[in-house]
Amino acid sequence: MADLLGSILSSMEKPPTVHDQESRRKAREQAARLKKIEEDEKRKKAEFRKKMEKEVSEFIQDSTLKKKKYDPMGKIERSILHDVAEVAGLSSFSFGEDEEGRYVMLFKKEFAPSDEELEAYRKGEEWDPQKAEERRRLKEQAALEMEKASRTQKRPASPNSNYRDKYSHLIGTSAAKDAAHTLQANRAYGCVPVANKRDTRSIEEAMNEIRAKKRLKKGEEEATGSGSSV
Repeated sequence: MADLLGSILSSMEKPPTVHDQESRRKAREQAARLKKIEEDEKRKKAEFRKKMEKEVSEFIQDSTLKKKKYDPMGKIERSILHDVAEVAGLSSFSFGEDEEGRYVMLFKKEFAPSDEELEAYRKGEEWDPQKAEERRRLKEQAALEMEKASRTQKRPASPNSNYRDKYSHLIGTSAAKDAAHTLQANRAYGCVPVANKRDTRSIEEAMNEIRAKKRLKKGEEEATGSGSSV
């Protein structure tokens, strides 16, 4: 019986010591501080979002503004601003190499930035449309001058050797085309110029000539026939 009672008492939790009580108190205080920090961060985010929504709305309603640049802000604030801009139908970009110096710029959709403008902001430069147009014009002029220079430097292609020299043992020293101009028709073979073959008579003249030949032939036949009967 005494052994059973001793085992029960030994299995029961011992009363907390002063050290354990202090540890638990510190743990509760730390948990409370963390909860308060989380609530403060949540409240600050909500307040910042509400502020950005107001500024974005004013930016949209102002017809004189095409873009809006914000001061450098933290990563969380930038993400909130990007989200607000997307919901409002705006284009947003972050610029700046250092994390502490990164900032956000908003653009209205109808005034979306060009690639050249974005590249200037990424380099930390101010965007000047007039200077950009001048640079573009100079680039086009330089490209045209280079193209013109390349065309003037090109030379017409020519064969490395003369085909007449290469095939002189077959075609002789004169080319076939040159030799063709010296050829003349041999009259013994009945070559007649085309101009001589063309019949320039009219149809009526040709028919009269045919009828005359027929009458002549008929007269000759009759004369021959009468002579044989005699």
